[in-house]
Formats: sequence, C-alpha cells, structure tokens
Amino acid sequence: MAQIMAGDFRKGITFEMDSQVMIIVDFQHVKPGKGAAFVRAKVRNVITGGVIERTFNPSEKFELAHIERKAMQYSYNDGEMYYFMDEETFDMIPLNFNQVEDALMFVKENMPVTISFYKGSPFSVEPPNFVELTITHCEPGVKGNTAQAGTKPATLETGYVIQVPLFVNEGETIRVDTRTGEYMSRV
Repeated sequence: MAQIMAGDFRKGITFEMDSQVMIIVDFQHVKPGKGAAFVRAKVRNVITGGVIERTFNPSEKFELAHIERKAMQYSYNDGEMYYFMDEETFDMIPLNFNQVEDALMFVKENMPVTISFYKGSPFSVEPPNFVELTITHCEPGVKGNTAQAGTKPATLETGYVIQVPLFVNEGETIRVDTRTGEYMSRV
C-alpha cells in the first residue's frame, strides 16, 4: 500500500487513520520558535462526515486510501432504499437515506450523480454541480417590488426550499448551484 507522511499533507488527500478513511479539509505546517515542527490538520471522516482538528508529527506515516468515483444515475426509491444504476453495467446499487440525504435535495429520478466507493462499498452521492429544477410552490412577486434585489422562499420539485429573486414564479424552471444550494438563473 502507498503511504503518505503528515509533512506531505495537501487538501483533498484521502488516507486511513484509526481504521477510518479521512479526507484532508485544511492543513497548516507550523514551525514554532522552540520545539519541533508539526502539522495542524482539519480532517473529515468520509463515511460519517464528522470533522476533527488534530496535530500530527510531520514524520507520521499513514496508508493512502484509494477512493473510486463512478458516474451513475438515480433510478427510484421504494420507500426504504434509493436505487442507483451503473451507466456501464446497468447494475442497481441500493443506498439508504443517510447515504443519500444531502444529494436528494437536488436530485430527481433519472438524473446523473457521482458515487464514491471505498474498497467496493459506496459511501457518498454527489449531485452534478448545476441542476435544473421546477418550482412547485412560491408566493407571487409583489407588483412594483420586482426591480430590487429582494428574495423570497420557493419550494423545488425535490422538496428543497431555496431563496429566489422576487420576479421568479411558481412553475418556472431554475438553475441551482448544488455546491452552495443557491439560485443561479431562470432556464
């Protein structure tokens, strides 16, 4: 197995620590005036999502964790499990609500997603960076109030509630940035 020393940490690197897979969110090399240098890192558990901050000796070694990412398509849910289809083999992969909860705010049936696997087990679902969704409910814009930069809440077809400009109406399709959860434009 390939290894990495804490002194070589960079953002986005995945490694094993205490038999958990971690990804480096942020790091800082610290060289105090007295004493030994160390690495302060913020790491996230890729399975649970928990973030911890920890200091490492720069010569500490860790096993690199190979994360496989695969393009898949959200097919359907049967009330308990959410099924994703491998676009190459047409195999179906069932995932539970906890694994798909964040992605479901922006994903509807037949949409493409990226699923991350560690040692063959799926652990996270990423929606595309931008999605187009229809507004199923929002209050009408108040006349004369459409030129300012005000916003109002709107419910999307996935159930996600987003802030949209006052001129956007129910039934319209909008483009959403799934990384920030923000309105981009009308389609």
